[in-house]
Amino acid sequence: MVKRNISPRSVGYGIYLAPGMVLCLLFLVVPLIMTIGYSFTRWQGIGGAEWTGFDNYTRLMEDDAFWASFKNIAFIIVGMALVPTALGLLLSAVLFDYIGKRHGDALVSGLRSGLYLPQVIPVAVTGLMWGWILAPNGAVNDLLETVGLDGLAENWLGDPDLALWSVLAVLVWMQLGYPLVLFLAGLQRIDPELYEAADLDGASWPQRFLRITVPLLRPELYVVLVTTTIAALKVFAQIYVLTGGGPGDATLVPSYFAYQNFFEKAQVGYGSAISTVMTVMVLIIAAVFLFRQNSEDRGI
Repeated sequence: MVKRNISPRSVGYGIYLAPGMVLCLLFLVVPLIMTIGYSFTRWQGIGGAEWTGFDNYTRLMEDDAFWASFKNIAFIIVGMALVPTALGLLLSAVLFDYIGKRHGDALVSGLRSGLYLPQVIPVAVTGLMWGWILAPNGAVNDLLETVGLDGLAENWLGDPDLALWSVLAVLVWMQLGYPLVLFLAGLQRIDPELYEAADLDGASWPQRFLRITVPLLRPELYVVLVTTTIAALKVFAQIYVLTGGGPGDATLVPSYFAYQNFFEKAQVGYGSAISTVMTVMVLIIAAVFLFRQNSEDRGI
């Protein structure tokens, strides 16, 4: 029998990782397993749970509110992932390759900090602020009335046709700083000689952006898209503070729909089914992004 000697370094790594692994097990793995288990039951949160098999999932597939929440989450992904990523990529290139070279790093740092500020302000604060700004008697309508455009005043968060678009605008504002900071950090590792060579060859700024900046920022681009897409799928606090999923189902998203069933309707089994479906979706999307990135890194 071969006896393996455990090195002190391995013991040190084990001790260092043990607290994190225990916390992960207690607060992630165990609740996930319990949620999956409860999704096959009918339970009100107290008393015994009644096993119902796939009834909750069958009900879910026939629930119009659930499908409405999925339609809305597609718009949320646009507001939290696609638009902020595209704008962040463009603005980071402008700040780095244009403003920084002409006006210095101090201005770039100030603009970067200002655009990142919504990321560090608590969601409850920004939600209350935007709720006041977009209220029927809020700042936006007051401004429109002041400039003589009171005919354009709307109930921005209370109109079913406008509520989701208003939420999207707020999400873009809140999310823009995150990709901007990551892309600016990524631009620091690009060899300046590439831009200098492009300048000597007579390349315009858009050509440098499309041929140098975008391809070389691909790793950061994948990270931003994965994290923001997953954040969009799980979005809850912004909807809770701004609209509460209303009016009607206009801004309802799966995470808020699960919350309603868990805590407002005491349908824990059904809420668990919604959460389980969302977990599977997040895992699939993350796996697709990671597989795609690994394939490109290997040149497949």
